[in-house]
Amino acid sequence: MQPARCRVPVLAKQLKFAGCSVGRWLQDKETAMSFVPPDFEIPELLETDRFRIRPLTIHDVVRDYDAVMTSRERLWEQFGQAWGWPSEDLTLEQDLIDLASHQKEAQRRSSFTYAVMRPDERVQLGCLYIVPSHKDGSDAAAALWVRASEAAGDLDQVLYATVRRWLAERWPFTRVAWPGRELPWDEYDALPDQ
Repeated sequence: MQPARCRVPVLAKQLKFAGCSVGRWLQDKETAMSFVPPDFEIPELLETDRFRIRPLTIHDVVRDYDAVMTSRERLWEQFGQAWGWPSEDLTLEQDLIDLASHQKEAQRRSSFTYAVMRPDERVQLGCLYIVPSHKDGSDAAAALWVRASEAAGDLDQVLYATVRRWLAERWPFTRVAWPGRELPWDEYDALPDQ
């Protein structure tokens, strides 16, 4: 299963990111559905003076599509080999489908995708993905990106440091892997499954 022109993490590509095969995912729905404890209150907002992080929804499609497509080459360098995303011909409609998938995954508590917005909400600065990890040594995997127009500054590093702290302080994970950032994608993929 390989959805064409779709953003990750959506089913098959999310599974690759999380270190699973599709078969294992389908056999292990209970684990996927219990990514976070049932009584864990999912954080809805993280605000700083430079950005706000909140759940990505279908209502973000225009801003998300703009952020993705104006940053496509940069995003392909960061995620293309691992995720096959974003394709050159990604459409607004395909992006809407991706966002709906992310929103549904969050409702199911099986993974979480956040929009990184300017404090005034007029511009999407990037995205954050938090998914289950089935690799030894981690119980979650995370990835984030910032739009190309913000790449020259320090936003990426500030966002990364802020999110690392937020995951450690507010989320129930013991170890979060950062494939593509703290270790190359191929090394992450080569780690043994749990």
